[in-house]
Amino acid sequence: MSNLTEIRWHGRGGQGAKTAALLLADVAFKTGSFVQGFPEYGPERMGAPITAYNRISTNEIRVHSNIYEPDFVVVVDEGLLDVVHVTEGLKESGGIVVNTAKTPDDIKHKLGGYKGRVYTIDAKKISKACLGRYFPNTPMLAAIVRVSGVMDKDTFFAEMENSFSHKFASKPEVIEGNMNALRMAFEEVK
Repeated sequence: MSNLTEIRWHGRGGQGAKTAALLLADVAFKTGSFVQGFPEYGPERMGAPITAYNRISTNEIRVHSNIYEPDFVVVVDEGLLDVVHVTEGLKESGGIVVNTAKTPDDIKHKLGGYKGRVYTIDAKKISKACLGRYFPNTPMLAAIVRVSGVMDKDTFFAEMENSFSHKFASKPEVIEGNMNALRMAFEEVK
């Protein structure tokens, strides 16, 4: 399959990892890509570890399974680095994006010897600054789009604004904050 990008998301129930994966699939689909976006649940409760997945390709996607050797991993909750083997199967040609105020060098020791690219972003700081509350999924979504290059920045922002306009039609005041969080995250990922 040419131009296939596989992404695995690690988060906790209620942090929006599943929502972010589904949003990424929706936006990529609108740009003409073939996509998959789906979650995998363990115990379905707030705060429990969850995994979600994306496949994005220029060709039809015929595989229908979990992703065992992702190109990229997104870790929405830094605490999962201590309890989940987030780099399992992660290709060294890809990268990992972790929600933390720390630098990539500060967290490398928690990544089980992973030798690929490590990126960090303080999604908590960004979401509180732009949204007034802690919603890490919006900044993490922008960070993985920037790191993975699955779509052009301007296309991503335009499609996200369309998506937010539809999703938040009854509360348009939320759109600007979410767009600001996307823009800030796109620039601040380290």
